[in-house]
Amino acid sequence: MRKKYQSKERKSIPKFEVVAGQELQVQVQVQVPLPMAEVWAEMQAQVEDLAGQAGLQILRAILENEVTRRVGPPHRPNSRGGCVRWGKQPGYVVFSGRKVSLERPRVRTREGQEVELESYRQLQQDGKLQRAVREGVVSGLSTRNYGRAVESVLEGYGIEKSSVSRQFVAASSNELRALCERRSEDLNLVVLMIDGIHFGGQVLVVALGIAEGGEKHVLGVWQGATENTTVVKGLLKDLIDRGLDLGRRYLVVMDGSKALRAGVERVFGERVEVQRCQVHKRRNIREYLPENCQKDYDRRMRHAYGMHNYTEAKAALEKIFRQLERVNPTAARSLEEGLEETLTVHRLGIGEVLRRKLATTNPIESCLSTVQRVARNVKRWREGNQPLRWTATGLLEAERKFRRIKGYQELLLLKERLNPSRLPQKEIRTTEVA
Repeated sequence: MRKKYQSKERKSIPKFEVVAGQELQVQVQVQVPLPMAEVWAEMQAQVEDLAGQAGLQILRAILENEVTRRVGPPHRPNSRGGCVRWGKQPGYVVFSGRKVSLERPRVRTREGQEVELESYRQLQQDGKLQRAVREGVVSGLSTRNYGRAVESVLEGYGIEKSSVSRQFVAASSNELRALCERRSEDLNLVVLMIDGIHFGGQVLVVALGIAEGGEKHVLGVWQGATENTTVVKGLLKDLIDRGLDLGRRYLVVMDGSKALRAGVERVFGERVEVQRCQVHKRRNIREYLPENCQKDYDRRMRHAYGMHNYTEAKAALEKIFRQLERVNPTAARSLEEGLEETLTVHRLGIGEVLRRKLATTNPIESCLSTVQRVARNVKRWREGNQPLRWTATGLLEAERKFRRIKGYQELLLLKERLNPSRLPQKEIRTTEVA
């Protein structure tokens, strides 16, 4: 008895090919039948190759269009503008985040001088390669492994370690320059936050601003050997030169650094309200105490800072101070130092939600943690602007994910309480009654 075999359904692989000519054409050829999975795998590779060839075809057409505009159609004795065609030369363009080889047409004047093609220059320097390198490095790729992680529809070059490093230097330098040239007169800032980050034995002092609408803005960065008063003064004076209104009062949030406090005082004088970070204060007290009573005093300080009323919060902290004098006088002195400035947001009558955000340096420390994440692959820090470039890149990367600060609706009220003399008399009475 003869068995009957049913033939399995087979598919064919279309073969694509780009044909050069005045218009982009696609030819399809059918090859040997294969199962559908293999058909799709083969088609995907061919479609990607087709996309790459089509892209190069378009780039060649762009270059040829400029040559025709400058010289005229090929094989014509008369030329426009006194220029002539002069063959072709190997070159490259930036395509899909890497350099791709492409022959460029040459044009010369009658006197033999080379004529630069504007389109060719733009195709080389459009910033795509720098942006691709910047995004890869910020996402965690090292310059050594960048080439392995980059996929492209065309074979290219320019992704070796040294080339990637040069492209990132150029991209980060542009970001540093953009950050250092930002203007701030139209931001309507209410709060300034200042903190520092350490890289390679140097300190980068960073300023973050919060506008009256709740938007956060990276204002600037200043480099120094230590977190000293001179560095803070340099940063603040640079911000003033770029539009920060020195006649307006701000709430400045910082940690307990005496250098930061002295720098702010020398620039703003008495026309400033300073809020010291409550988390840093609690941490400092905890480190002075024995382990068996750390949690108890930390809980009590957290409860005191969580009170709504300024008078009650201050009374609770003074009670803790008197008890600490019997347990550890050094911890008591640490609590007493700057205690009033840890309650500035309470004294200004800020609501609970906004008070929790402005009572600590968490917003700016979140930015600095992004900087550390971006720069985690740097193993050797060099002198010059390398720390500045990496810090600027990390800050701008953090800024892309900024959201309005919680409780921003009360920032206008905070602005009025900081600057009552700038309000009309009627508005001042309304604020005082409220």
